[in-house]
Amino acid sequence: MRWKVPLTDTTLGEEEALAAAEVVRGGWLTQGPRVEAFERAFAEFLGVPHAVAVCNCTLGLELAYELAGVGPGDEVLLPSLTFVATANAARRRGAAPVFVDVTSEDDLTLDPEDVARKLTPRTRAVVAVHHSGEPCAMDALARAAASGSGPAPALVEDCAHAPGARLGGRACGGLGRVGAFSFFSNKNMTTGEGGMLTTHDGDLAARARALRSHGMTTVTWDRHRGHAFTYDVVAPGTNARMDEVRAAVGLVQLRRLPAANAARARVVRTYLQALDARASALSGLRVPHRRSRGESAHHLFVVLLPPGTERERVMLALRERGVQTSVHYPPTHRFAAYGTGDVPRTDAIAPRLLTLPLGPAMTEDDVGLVVDALCAALAGAA
Repeated sequence: MRWKVPLTDTTLGEEEALAAAEVVRGGWLTQGPRVEAFERAFAEFLGVPHAVAVCNCTLGLELAYELAGVGPGDEVLLPSLTFVATANAARRRGAAPVFVDVTSEDDLTLDPEDVARKLTPRTRAVVAVHHSGEPCAMDALARAAASGSGPAPALVEDCAHAPGARLGGRACGGLGRVGAFSFFSNKNMTTGEGGMLTTHDGDLAARARALRSHGMTTVTWDRHRGHAFTYDVVAPGTNARMDEVRAAVGLVQLRRLPAANAARARVVRTYLQALDARASALSGLRVPHRRSRGESAHHLFVVLLPPGTERERVMLALRERGVQTSVHYPPTHRFAAYGTGDVPRTDAIAPRLLTLPLGPAMTEDDVGLVVDALCAALAGAA
């Protein structure tokens, strides 16, 4: 289907194509100098000392959990209202995900009070997912994580939505022990697939670099240049390396990111003005994260439909008008692979979640079309 207003837009152009072509013409495709340059540029952008590129955020999260000491029999506190990769990565480490509720209808990030309630001696990590690009209440989460009787679990940031988001002048990805970013095709910046781990801890960064490449002490690029002739294996690692083509595209996308995030913020302001102007037709509709506690990356524009609204009917009506929508997210604890969770606020808002289009290329007319379609859909669903 050709959408009049797609859910998001991919801002790739000739500069990215030329960067990728230059790598192909150069003949070295696996992890090498462009990956190193991308890591340096990303770390500088965030203001953290260490960034480690990986092939995707899911494996990045697995590595982040391993760096946090998560293993079989441990527990990881994380939201149910997140993409399933956050929980899957914990399960693949042999740990049990313990689902934590959202803060409120107005704040879809992790509730620090529920974190404190659910801490046990087995809790090894607390995962702060910056939902929609809105920074979590990191100071409160740190206090909650430290409120148990044993050693404080590691605070891991799932920054898949949050490249460029900031809290108290500091970038998300530099607020916990380790952060994990996604560069999937629908993210604020993309390499198609890909991700990045960030940390202030040099020892963790060194371990991440080894673990992403089979636990080896040297990599192929070192041996290609004659800087090493052999290697040792110091840990049972995996292959989570990023390739040169993705890194080359990532360098271009990173340069575009500040302007793209600013454009997203302008679209959000236009949405809020348009929704306020039609408030009488949208009675009962709520907009989470309307007031950010920091500087949002505005990855998603999520609304809560009026209670009792038949969401599928609204989505079908919007589709008929050419407006693409989605749901972020079906709660993880409701999937067959998980199936349990004490998260009443999440359960209450889940049927009302609706994600409207948001991208840096959206115009005021696009927003107007979406809001008009939403008003008509809600009138029809009443």
